[in-house]
Amino acid sequence: MKILVLNCGSSSIKYQLFNMNGESTVLAKGLVEKIGLPQGILTHKTEGHADFCLEQPIENHQTGINLIIEALTHPDHGVIKQVSEIEAVGHRVAHGGEKFNSSALVTPEVISDIEKCIELAPLHNPANLKGITSIEALLPGIPQVAAFDTSFHQTLPEHAYIYGIPYYYYEKYRIRKYGFHGTSHKYVANKACEELGWNIEEKKIVSCHLGNGASVAAIDHGKSVETSMGFTPVEGLLMGTRSGDLDLGVLLFLMEKENMCCSELNDLINKKSGMLGVTGVSSDMRDIAKAANEGNHRAELALKMFAYTVRKYIGAYIAVMNGIDLLIFTGGIGENDCDTRQRICENLDYLGIRFDPKLNDRLRGRDAFISTSDSPVKAMVVTTNEELVIANDTYTIVNK
Repeated sequence: MKILVLNCGSSSIKYQLFNMNGESTVLAKGLVEKIGLPQGILTHKTEGHADFCLEQPIENHQTGINLIIEALTHPDHGVIKQVSEIEAVGHRVAHGGEKFNSSALVTPEVISDIEKCIELAPLHNPANLKGITSIEALLPGIPQVAAFDTSFHQTLPEHAYIYGIPYYYYEKYRIRKYGFHGTSHKYVANKACEELGWNIEEKKIVSCHLGNGASVAAIDHGKSVETSMGFTPVEGLLMGTRSGDLDLGVLLFLMEKENMCCSELNDLINKKSGMLGVTGVSSDMRDIAKAANEGNHRAELALKMFAYTVRKYIGAYIAVMNGIDLLIFTGGIGENDCDTRQRICENLDYLGIRFDPKLNDRLRGRDAFISTSDSPVKAMVVTTNEELVIANDTYTIVNK
């Protein structure tokens, strides 16, 4: 079975085409960027061939998905002869609210439920829905599956997800912690346990998904029991452009002193804060590390702040679970930034995590231990693959 996986952002579409024949194989993958801007870009990659790039105006998501289909079926750089070879489509959907604790076959009712969650994820769910409706228009009748970023965290206990505001607002608006990056946390935890020959239902794991967006999850006996992102992806760690944890009084102070409205504050905490806000240089760790090496104090400060907040959450989540067997690093920073991993893992010996700088040094983009062989608690880099999780869920659900 050939399954197309789509991850639609507000102005982009990531995609992978899988052949789910026994073992899953990636036939092609790519990225559509700058949708709705004067000049869009499609980058299409297949094994054994040079990358194919196309630059042209891409009016909307339906146009973008049409270009993806054309690239997949192209006689020169395509991997299928006709679009009918695609038997199902899986979609990443940011927010499923309390309705979904697993992936779901897309039906009119499911679409309605996703629409109801738009107010919880106004930047993400509308784009995810555009992917679903575009496929309906281009490939009518093809089964589609929605995989929710929030579903893995639906096992959080009530005392972990309720906020300390009047309970009335939870009853009326469902204001609570939801958590995100669930697909990634679930995947790397299971993958690591399989590689170690462990039963995940017997282990306590802290998973650190570190990228431009970043979160930590406590996974106790296979279930998420705590996570750093909350009602929105702003809560938790210092991130690329997101503030992370912040005294709410700061926002009230700025509203009064700077005469800022809600939309300005939203822009501030989502797009102008985090590593970018502290450094004034960039939201990209590579640019920040370069600036720090050149003596930029604020860049060095931001790197220390990032590592500090991650380490703080690791300690907190070990306390939540009353122990730890495995610490995982994943995501763009977690998999590739050995300096950041070292900053985070320094002085964790008292927790049983014996960090090995030699194993960590220059480790990028592959699965490996970064703890010593005699470390009571294992520490690993585990490469994530959210698209594969979505493909597997799609395959399972469609075959049912």
